[in-house]
Amino acid sequence: MTQWTIGATVDEADFVAQTRERGGDLAQLILGDPQSWKKPTVSFPGGAAGVREAAEQAGIGVVVHSAYVINLASLNNRIRIPSRKLLQQTLTIAAEMGALGVVVHGGHVRDGEPIEQGQDNWRKAVEGMEIPVPLLLEDTAGGKHAMARQLERIAGTWAAIQTASGAENVGFCLDTCHAFAAGLEMTTLVEQVREITGRIDLVHANDSQGPAGSGRDRHANLGQGQIDRDELAEVVRAAGAPVVVETPGPAEAQAGDIAWLRARLQD
Repeated sequence: MTQWTIGATVDEADFVAQTRERGGDLAQLILGDPQSWKKPTVSFPGGAAGVREAAEQAGIGVVVHSAYVINLASLNNRIRIPSRKLLQQTLTIAAEMGALGVVVHGGHVRDGEPIEQGQDNWRKAVEGMEIPVPLLLEDTAGGKHAMARQLERIAGTWAAIQTASGAENVGFCLDTCHAFAAGLEMTTLVEQVREITGRIDLVHANDSQGPAGSGRDRHANLGQGQIDRDELAEVVRAAGAPVVVETPGPAEAQAGDIAWLRARLQD
């Protein structure tokens, strides 16, 4: 029987207890305020090393989600340069934690700016950073000028990354809500993403409040949104990667989502 690694986004200050409360064995942590440019912080006792030790003792995997303000694709120096700095800080701390990887959104350029230049900024970022743990590019739900929404845009961004020194340290995080809201076909999603990237390192398993192609990044609890239940479970199964639910509600809601998923992934 396949042993599925599944967890949720939890507070890093109490990540072991919160992960166990949800019935998970994987914790996604956000270090500090995700809407801030401030250096990531670790409030867990013993800092990053304390997180590593506690996770190992508890048998819990750790993945870090970087700040939402980061935009590696931006043509604006006031955004792109701080984005690289903040992401580098996050990667360094994540490595000290023993994290499986760091998730980052694909970012975007502004209206009228060349998409290709934004994609090349991803190449420059990868070449210019030290990536001690996998950096996981995540697909996004909306944005006409986004780097990782439509398959062809993901393909262009991925191709640019592959020309960078250090490209082997970049992986992919597939978000089911984002893919559905972007209008991607769920029944062929994993196959098409793998054709582009050759890998899926992490799945964000989220249902969608909005309909297919809406561009709305609004997560719903599993089986309670607009995505066909069987298709949602099959995407996770086909991806065959560790899973994080980023669904709304209290701990009981995420515990229910994890149980829902485990029941449908049983061999």
